[in-house]
Amino acid sequence: QLQLVESGGGLVQPGGSLRLSCAASEFSFNYYATGWFRQAPGKEREGVSCISSSDGRTKYADSVKGRFTISRDNAKKTVYLQMNSLKPEDTGVYYCAVPVEVRGGKCTPARPADWGQGTQVTVSS
Repeated sequence: QLQLVESGGGLVQPGGSLRLSCAASEFSFNYYATGWFRQAPGKEREGVSCISSSDGRTKYADSVKGRFTISRDNAKKTVYLQMNSLKPEDTGVYYCAVPVEVRGGKCTPARPADWGQGTQVTVSS
């Protein structure tokens, strides 16, 4: 079982930026597609973005396209989510998960997945 640790969340004003990190405990992490998910209070969890294990293919939810960028550094066993032009509706707890797949055009956990503990993102003036 992979241990995943998210970091980088915080309070930011609308229009601001944050970079989230998801660091894994083992190099086996590098063999799997990884995704970012978020959950706002009272709402269902949604897939935000995901990235393949090695060829850099990415997928984004329509709500974040053009504002968020996912990337990975396999040497550091880490996946990043650069979030720009943040909006209040981006507020929520952000989780990374492994493995993931694209199903119905959306990033989805592939099977009982390993999850991090989450990091809070709050966009507010």
